[in-house]
Amino acid sequence: MSTQSSRRSFIGYAAAGFSTLAVSRLARAQVATEPPPRALQVENAVVEPVSVEVNARAIPNFEPRDRTRTRFGSLDYRSGLVLTSPYRGFGGLSGIRLDAKGEGFLAVSDQGGWFTGRIRYSGGKMAGLDDVEAAPLLGAEGRPITEKRLWWDSESIAREGDVVYVGLERVNQILRYDFSKGGTRARGEVVPVPAGIRKLPSNKGLEALVFVPKDKGKDRNMPLAGTLIAFSERGLDADGNLTAFLIGGPTPGQFSVRRTEKYDISDAVLLPSGELLILERKFSWFTGVNIRIRSIPLKSIAPGALVDGPALFAADLGHEVDNMEGIDAHVTSEGETVLTLISDDNFSMLQRTLLLQFTLVE
Repeated sequence: MSTQSSRRSFIGYAAAGFSTLAVSRLARAQVATEPPPRALQVENAVVEPVSVEVNARAIPNFEPRDRTRTRFGSLDYRSGLVLTSPYRGFGGLSGIRLDAKGEGFLAVSDQGGWFTGRIRYSGGKMAGLDDVEAAPLLGAEGRPITEKRLWWDSESIAREGDVVYVGLERVNQILRYDFSKGGTRARGEVVPVPAGIRKLPSNKGLEALVFVPKDKGKDRNMPLAGTLIAFSERGLDADGNLTAFLIGGPTPGQFSVRRTEKYDISDAVLLPSGELLILERKFSWFTGVNIRIRSIPLKSIAPGALVDGPALFAADLGHEVDNMEGIDAHVTSEGETVLTLISDDNFSMLQRTLLLQFTLVE
């Protein structure tokens, strides 16, 4: 990546931080001066269902310094897109889930919005997005969650068929949506969570959700089948490791993910093989943004466990990355496991919404 691009992303993180602080202060001021009920003025919130135009520009090379290189750790670069839209509410994408073909997607914005649509492919490479729609996340009463104080920071998503779980970071709550009752117009119900989740930091709390499926037959169930796994971004245990939680399932409880090199968790995905991939990132004023993906065996996770695993992939500002916050996986008809990553641009003109795909090399 050029020096200018690196500087742009670097400045973008600082600008995004100041922007988030300003929105937070505005919200607190409104709470103090306006009687309920009222909607918090979340600047880029989706206020009603709407069709969205999304433009896409191809990223031909993941490492612009070496255009011949396609292999990065255990991943082969397939294709990438820079996404832009004239719709003000497009951006802040913090979680994504794809259908079995890797085409239909459900994404969540960190300002209380759903985004749905299809990825269009050409010759196996992503070419654009079609049929994109946005809608507000609704609460149990049928109103946008942004009307509740600090409930706009929707950071994580997990799916179990028609049931979709969304994690809210600022308030460390989880909402359950039954998409058989209206799709993105469904109402969210609060999921009871362990006390430890409610004690997580407000801005480093719930960041990733994974649901372990239980529909593969009695003899083929994965370990922890029926469990919702919730990861904190930087909720630390007594030893400085990252806290995570097992909700429901056969063995609910709390465990830890070993924290190394000051990385924080931004998302996770469970592969059919039983490997749990954790997307991590870190940022500093000296090195900018770094991301990596670690692999952890699902069978190693249990209440009280400290889990760890090798890094499969790492990248920095020398590559086409930004604030990568979402990851999902699908298997192609040829049997290839494809990882899809998406970035949160923090609604900053200095950052980008990137959609990247890689093939996991066994």
